[in-house]
Amino acid sequence: MIYLPQLVVVALLPIALAAPQPDAGVIHVPIVKRSQTDRVANLPKAVEALRTKYGYQHTNAKRGNTATVPITDEENDSSYSAIVSIGTPPQSFDVVLDTGSSDLWVATSSCTYCESPNSCTNCASTQFTTSKSSTFRSSGSSLQITYGSGAVEGDPAQDTVTFGGFTVNQQELLAVSEITSGLLDGVLSGIMGLGFNTISALNATPFWQALYNANQLSQPLFSFYLERYINDASMNTAPGGTLTLGGTNSSLYQGSIEYLSLAGSPSYWLLNVNSLSVQGKTVSVGSSSLAAIDTGTTLIAAPSAVTTDIWAAVPGSIALTGEYAGLYAFACSTSVTVTISFGGSAWTIDPADMNIGSVSSSVSGTTSEMCAGGIFDIGTSIGSGSDVPTWVVGDTFLKNVYSVFRADPAAVGFAQLSGGASTTTTGSSTSSSTATSSSNPLVGAASTNMNIAIPLTLLASVAAFFTLLL
Repeated sequence: MIYLPQLVVVALLPIALAAPQPDAGVIHVPIVKRSQTDRVANLPKAVEALRTKYGYQHTNAKRGNTATVPITDEENDSSYSAIVSIGTPPQSFDVVLDTGSSDLWVATSSCTYCESPNSCTNCASTQFTTSKSSTFRSSGSSLQITYGSGAVEGDPAQDTVTFGGFTVNQQELLAVSEITSGLLDGVLSGIMGLGFNTISALNATPFWQALYNANQLSQPLFSFYLERYINDASMNTAPGGTLTLGGTNSSLYQGSIEYLSLAGSPSYWLLNVNSLSVQGKTVSVGSSSLAAIDTGTTLIAAPSAVTTDIWAAVPGSIALTGEYAGLYAFACSTSVTVTISFGGSAWTIDPADMNIGSVSSSVSGTTSEMCAGGIFDIGTSIGSGSDVPTWVVGDTFLKNVYSVFRADPAAVGFAQLSGGASTTTTGSSTSSSTATSSSNPLVGAASTNMNIAIPLTLLASVAAFFTLLL
């Protein structure tokens, strides 16, 4: 059993904001995406990482009085990241954007250990030199955070942070001095959590929420468009999408944004899975259907019974075993069509997103060409309570919609992508998600106030195509 670390948290100074409203112009900068040839071979580690992130195991166990923070394993996962500037004068870093966590941390130049080889430059090529920042303040204490495949350790601290044209003075962060090899590759330097403060390991106010609390955002929300590239092994870099902070980008979606109130108190961005169909057949979602909407996860994780029923609806599908346990495979020639609803429209997932790639005959146990599926069995929760998710809905779904994360009133919104917004590469047809409407009193009009949207420069760093944060 993996126990999460006991945290020692010190009281930090209140956040002080001193930032003018960013320029009214909207700037869109392409996301860069790197790819790795063999994605499927890394699935077992990625799946276990997601289970660790949300406190799941194959068997029942007790949750300790601990906290955990996810991190992207760039050797196995894909991730969307953005440029963040920290310190005075500012130093810039690529950090993963993750709605499934709430803390900001970055590797520092004081890093002393990174397994083999013994150099933190092998974990993060760009490191924060705290001594060069006149506004950096360390708590003097130490915090270690253990993950499914390693750990980070550092000092809770404060410094000036700038992101997307906004600045927060005295932003809480973890200045990391020790990283286990493999948690980051040389491109990324840390993570920025976009969840609520209630799940912060540092007991900190996340950057976006600090802006919202100080009325710095033109609208109390941020929104994502995630680009799709499938089955193009030769691609090293590619556009990856856009994050808009404080508004939406109406050129990337059509129709209205359908908002659904959060299920439970703000922590993760939680919705209830209302209905599901596979190959045109209705699949019961069971009595426990609370889902975390997580940009830091590529696959969709579902409860055991539901996962079994999902793949039972796909002719010839098989449950994989051994280190691939929890994953399913199906004939690569089969087009798997899934629709999912969270209480409003039923959204279609492109079959290309349900096919993660072919598995070897030694894994599938068959001579037929089999491919791994985009929905897997997350296992058994070791948590309890009304706000513990039993589903994790990641980019397998989110690439098919324009997604909006709204603080007040707390909700997640989805809209149909505009005709040219969602594309696929070799091996998949160009498409955009379609939705079947149902009665929903929370359907809102699309935002037209474009001068409030501050799109961020993103870097989608792809070491494989499954962003399962540890």
